[in-house]
Amino acid sequence: MSVIGPDTSLEELAALVSGALEGAGIAATLSGGGAVSIYTDNEYQSCDLDFITSQRNDVIAKALEPLGFCYQPGKRELEHPDTDYYVEFPSGPLSFGSTLVVSQQDATTVGTRYGPIKIVTPTQSAMDRLTHYFAWGDRQALDQVVMIARRHPLDWGELNRWIIQEGADVGVMETVRKRAGLA
Repeated sequence: MSVIGPDTSLEELAALVSGALEGAGIAATLSGGGAVSIYTDNEYQSCDLDFITSQRNDVIAKALEPLGFCYQPGKRELEHPDTDYYVEFPSGPLSFGSTLVVSQQDATTVGTRYGPIKIVTPTQSAMDRLTHYFAWGDRQALDQVVMIARRHPLDWGELNRWIIQEGADVGVMETVRKRAGLA
């Protein structure tokens, strides 16, 4: 097992955490900015990893203790003394916006040189970022969708159906396609 230190990349840390959680029988899926970082080869750089799970923090902390993570009761994140990255565990279920809840099995596993990572699909990652864009007008979140679309095929039909269910502007998909050089 790798040693976590100042030079540990976010992708390596994600693989280590994902492996430790799976080894402990904890269902958890990487989402949020950490997923965007992995899908964009760090064009967008997150400083944390959000693993969506329904497991209690004390159980998670016990699974990650061998990696050197520290848990302080009452806090949502676990920190490691040798890296600036931290890991958070938002409560499940895995969902995007107000209309789509997906099972952990609908996510994917990405193989990396550090090991597998249980992670949302690129399309689900786009939905996650679009949720921020639609709710708060977060332009950086829209930029992240464009970054993902440049590198990974997205299920445009699924995205359009989801946007309609959310009651949002489907026209945003044309903007994403144009900015990603796909239209």
